[in-house]
Amino acid sequence: IAFGTGAKFPAKYQKALFISDWSYGVIYAVHMSPSGSTYTGEAERFIAAAPLPVTDMVINPADEAMYFMIGGRKTQSGLYRVTYKGTESTAAVAPEKDGGEELRKIRHELEALHSGEAEGAIAKAMPLLGHPDRSIRFAARTALEHQPVAKWQDQALKIHTNSDAKITALLGLARCGSKDLQVPLLQSLAELNSAKLTESQMLDALRVLGLCFIRMGEPEPQTARAVSAILNQAYPAKSPRLNRELCRLLVYLNDSEVAAKTLDLLAKAPSQEEQIHYVYCLRALKDQWTMDQRKEFFQWFVTSVTLRGGNSFSGFIKNIRQEAIDKLTEEQKLALKDVLEAQPTGGIPLVEAAARPVVKEWAVDDLLADVEAGLTGRNFDTGRKMFQVTACFKCHRFAGDGGIVGPELTAVARRYNARTMLEAIIEPSKVISDQYQGNVFVLDSGKQVVGRVVNLNNDTIMVSENMLEPGNLTVINREEIEETLVSKTSMMPNGLINTLNKDEILDLIAYLQSGGDPDAPVFAGTKKTAATSTKPEKTMFTEAGHTIDSLDVVKKSVEEKSAVILDVREQAEWDAGHLADAEFIPLSKLKEASNVAEVLAPLPKDCPIYVHCRSGGRVLMFAEIAQNKGYDIRPLKAGYDRLIEAGFKKAE
Repeated sequence: IAFGTGAKFPAKYQKALFISDWSYGVIYAVHMSPSGSTYTGEAERFIAAAPLPVTDMVINPADEAMYFMIGGRKTQSGLYRVTYKGTESTAAVAPEKDGGEELRKIRHELEALHSGEAEGAIAKAMPLLGHPDRSIRFAARTALEHQPVAKWQDQALKIHTNSDAKITALLGLARCGSKDLQVPLLQSLAELNSAKLTESQMLDALRVLGLCFIRMGEPEPQTARAVSAILNQAYPAKSPRLNRELCRLLVYLNDSEVAAKTLDLLAKAPSQEEQIHYVYCLRALKDQWTMDQRKEFFQWFVTSVTLRGGNSFSGFIKNIRQEAIDKLTEEQKLALKDVLEAQPTGGIPLVEAAARPVVKEWAVDDLLADVEAGLTGRNFDTGRKMFQVTACFKCHRFAGDGGIVGPELTAVARRYNARTMLEAIIEPSKVISDQYQGNVFVLDSGKQVVGRVVNLNNDTIMVSENMLEPGNLTVINREEIEETLVSKTSMMPNGLINTLNKDEILDLIAYLQSGGDPDAPVFAGTKKTAATSTKPEKTMFTEAGHTIDSLDVVKKSVEEKSAVILDVREQAEWDAGHLADAEFIPLSKLKEASNVAEVLAPLPKDCPIYVHCRSGGRVLMFAEIAQNKGYDIRPLKAGYDRLIEAGFKKAE
């Protein structure tokens, strides 16, 4: 990171905080604004390219230019110089007061008390626990936590007039207090009038409850019933965020009503994230079920095949289901036999490669010239199929699909140039990231176990020896280990592309360079297959059941006002730049809405709605929610930058 101070840039960039994203090849300019005793920032894409793995940056006082380096993990290094050539003034901006000086002074004084017991710290911090500024409240609480609890616990329990002060003080007590303070803490928390609390205050109060149980232990049954009764008055709430925390706590307390209320919320949940949260919580409910409620719960897993995630996604869902089954008695399992035997399937359907003959033991130099010349006219469908055939999807997540045991590759072209990408595929052991490096365990029997450590406990180590089968683990007793070495061999196998011909490999590289966008320049001029060219001017494919059109069709439809384009990014992203005539509904607003139909009401139902975000990851979630409400949603994998490149007009 670097501030623009000292740069010969326009004023707003002299004041900006520049931050770099190595993975996605972007430098952002964050424009800071005072916000109480601290600041908030709005990010603007300042520089972006592919590849551009930024490693460091600095403003050079000698020539007042920005310099930044690229490289890392043995990728091609480089040094760049950035100067301004426009007409705006680049005169040095003088420091100016921004109005938050007094509040920052209070916060800094409190933060000076975060190093240990200090005289006067309690007297200084206690009155500030209810300060309107959140950062000051938190600094005051942290100062208290560094003082002996016995010296301030009584004052914390006797706060009655200020809800923020009470919640903040009790949070500190939950973090630092002993078990004998649990009942007094809960009694003090119960004095709050939930009807007068804001959503933020309610969430903070629920956090106090959660920490109280985590740190002080499970409450006595009578206390648990009393807390449940209070929480039940608020559950379900209008806010999904509150419902998440209320559900979690009521299940922990083994509440008698939580199953019925949560199953009702589960049936109405507009997103898969909410649904998964509710079943994840309910899996731990002990005995407050009717048999019909259990059947409804397990039926959800039968239909969960429609949910979307990476290659390990279905495994996570199955684990939740299995934990719930493990809590059943044999009699209950027999009564639920039909629904339990309706085994769900899930995950992304991958093409299992038939046995293919070896074409050639490919070397980097066999392919480098073609890739460095710039790929064009490649085939998206073939590239994606080769990503599957070579088992890449089993370990790597790409454009929303795939596994999680290896690096995420959607933005790989923004950090690797042609040579380093080919080397990573063909010579995986040449550069091994420390995040994915394996170990060699030499045992006293003479045997060697090579793999990645995935779990540790006091007596054993669990090692994954085959990344294509991450659930197949080898257990090693620590006492049997004579020596542990760092492996110089990548967990990624050699020769994965040796069964592909040259055209297939180039399609695979183009697919990686595209970030999963079928309209990327590397596919320009591709002759479409019958499956993807059933209409002359349309490139059609489906994503989780949604029809997706080519960018030419989208652009033409929007210009003719026969379709709408909708931006579902966040407010800061929209403010930094958006398409002309685009509608705007942030995905977060839709997910948090108690009335989804009301949020979607401005959208038309009589024409296609093309939905875009930054890189395509959010559009399918939006589509799943909105399409259930009668809208013709067309997700775009192309993000905002790609749409601008394709000729869509940017708002002035």
